[in-house]
Amino acid sequence: MDYTQILIKPVISEKATDIKEAANQVAFYVLPSANKTEVKKAVESAFDVKVDSVRIVRKRPGLRRKFGRVVGKLSGYKKAYVKLSEGEKIEFFEGV
Repeated sequence: MDYTQILIKPVISEKATDIKEAANQVAFYVLPSANKTEVKKAVESAFDVKVDSVRIVRKRPGLRRKFGRVVGKLSGYKKAYVKLSEGEKIEFFEGV
């Protein structure tokens, strides 16, 4: 499998920023078919860093009621929380 296509985009949220600063972890949206070893190899090859561990969270697609009657559809996704080794760093928006 081509490891460059596994990582879709980084998660940019308040929680992702907090875990990046506190625990040296980075969050990515990944392909639904990706597993932990593929995500680890993809991050190591794309950013030239050493990865300690990977945790994967899957959100299933579903329906959501809006304003009582209207039903909206929520898409599913898969997130990977990647813990980097000591001294390693991935910078997305530093200095902006």
